[in-house]
Amino acid sequence: MSAAIIFAITIVLPNLVLMGLGFFMQRRGEISQAFIDQASKMVFNYALPCLLFFSVANSSVDYSQQIVLIGAGLLVTLLLFGGAEVYARCFIEQPEDQGVFVQGIFRSNMAILGLATVANAYGEVGLSVGAVYMGIITIVFNVLAVITLSRVTTGITTLRGRVLMIGKKIIANPLIIALVSAFVYKALGLPTLQGVILQTGNLLAAIALPLALICAGATIDIKSMLSPSGLSMQASIGRIIIAPLLAVAVGWGFGLTGVHMGVLFLMVASPTAAASYVMAKAMDGNEVLAANILAFTTVVSLFGMAIGAAILRGAGWM
Repeated sequence: MSAAIIFAITIVLPNLVLMGLGFFMQRRGEISQAFIDQASKMVFNYALPCLLFFSVANSSVDYSQQIVLIGAGLLVTLLLFGGAEVYARCFIEQPEDQGVFVQGIFRSNMAILGLATVANAYGEVGLSVGAVYMGIITIVFNVLAVITLSRVTTGITTLRGRVLMIGKKIIANPLIIALVSAFVYKALGLPTLQGVILQTGNLLAAIALPLALICAGATIDIKSMLSPSGLSMQASIGRIIIAPLLAVAVGWGFGLTGVHMGVLFLMVASPTAAASYVMAKAMDGNEVLAANILAFTTVVSLFGMAIGAAILRGAGWM
């Protein structure tokens, strides 16, 4: 059991340290909001897509072996979305709160914290498997987020308008573009990228996760995090407790073990995605509620991931 605890600490502690560094630098005035905004855009538009592209394009992962994992991830996502939608419609009155609540439960931070933790746990193999998983689930996340938030979006009143909006967001998403490009590259059987292209790509990809974690830490608002509203606490319980338990149950039902169970658990157990706040604000959702959910789950979920990883590791499931 001690080995399992050490394993859990090893995969989670680096993320906490980098987030703590970002928080410390922000408190000392060494990181400005302008830097956070610009660095986040750089990570989202260039560094992270580069990391995902090279992780998939140069991987030796057999994609046919990821079908069960992806199926389990899709089922977990749809169950969380459906359950949160039912709860929101029954117990939450304001439309601008409903979509934010739902998104806070089903949409995890796979691209930053999930992928970073998987990389810490399993190295290049885990990163490749995680990138393939994220490529499919990210598309689903974006579609479901637009659906649940569009109930309060002004100016979009027709089904055609909503479909076009979803299509534009998917087509313009840098992460999806990078992953689809990598899948096409692999499907065409092109040679493995080497030389200057590979070295340049690796240098750019190397800054993605550390910089993203530092920026995430710099945006944490302790006051907001420690005094959440009732709705933010309810959503946080769904993300921190219900989502990981559901992932383990579905993974067990699908017969997942080892890296696949680890990827499913760590991706689902990650805190609410940072993009949820941006999307809620852009689509007229309750941005304060979105920020509270994001802040609280960002810190608390990491401890839940460590505890869950220790238990699963001790049981020999991941």
